[in-house]
Amino acid sequence: MATQIVQARCDDAEVVATLVGELLHEIMAALKEQAFHFHYDDTVIRVRSWLKDGLYTVLLARKGGEPIGFLALYQSYALYTEGVYGTIPEFYVRPAHRSKGVGAALLEQARRLGQARSWRRLEVTTPPLPQFDRTLAFYQREGFSISGGRKLKRELP
Repeated sequence: MATQIVQARCDDAEVVATLVGELLHEIMAALKEQAFHFHYDDTVIRVRSWLKDGLYTVLLARKGGEPIGFLALYQSYALYTEGVYGTIPEFYVRPAHRSKGVGAALLEQARRLGQARSWRRLEVTTPPLPQFDRTLAFYQREGFSISGGRKLKRELP
């Protein structure tokens, strides 16, 4: 049975929120710290709203109707990129489906979408930590290169 990649609709918000929760819990387990505050119901509301308003694009991977992964995108702007580009803030494939081409298929669909939107590039962040070496190697195999820096955050009240 082949993997299908489809663009999520508003009625997929619960599925996307579930996958986001799995992603964040997996990251926190690897880091051994509470790096995120995940609230399922709030996430469903945000996903539904952002999809409806066109602020967020989510590509869903399904196999036999079962959701097995997703990739989220939004349009970004920066002078250093010399134009509009796409950011991948969340990207997740369920563990049982990894190393089977699902992630590569999601990235290929994201690349096509970016080209159609005249984006200059796609950017993704992964922590420069040993726990994420496999993730970094995957991105490099898929044509991403290290562009420097680390992603930092500061919470705003």
